[in-house]
Amino acid sequence: MRILVIHGPNLNLLGRREPEIYGRESLEEINEMLRRKAEELGVELRIIQSNYEGEIVTAIGEAMDWADGIIINPAAYTHTSVAIRDALAAAGLPAIEVHISNIFKREPFRHHSYISPVVDGVITGLGGYGYVLALEALVRRLSDKT
Repeated sequence: MRILVIHGPNLNLLGRREPEIYGRESLEEINEMLRRKAEELGVELRIIQSNYEGEIVTAIGEAMDWADGIIINPAAYTHTSVAIRDALAAAGLPAIEVHISNIFKREPFRHHSYISPVVDGVITGLGGYGYVLALEALVRRLSDKT
């Protein structure tokens, strides 16, 4: 089983950026937690982080050729990107949207996601551990399909 993990804009700043909202965990710490869980589950991960919408769209398109599913934290693009939404819909792969903070406890503009209608589930507000939950859920979903 192969899964693409996409971290969107500014997530490279985790641990330093607004720790009262996003916590003190770095992106590398989250990625290491994901790698350990993937190894335990026998899953191959490909992890990317990009601040550029087009790179994220390209990565989703390329995932169609090798991935079984996608975990995506589109970050600010959640609320603005029809392009990422359309790429996920076109890919047709099972996908889970993750947010470190609870977007529904934040500014009203963050309450709308262009991504949520085209993914299988959303995990929000559980910090970096939300990625691990997304990985477990996606593996379970993919295993049920085989």
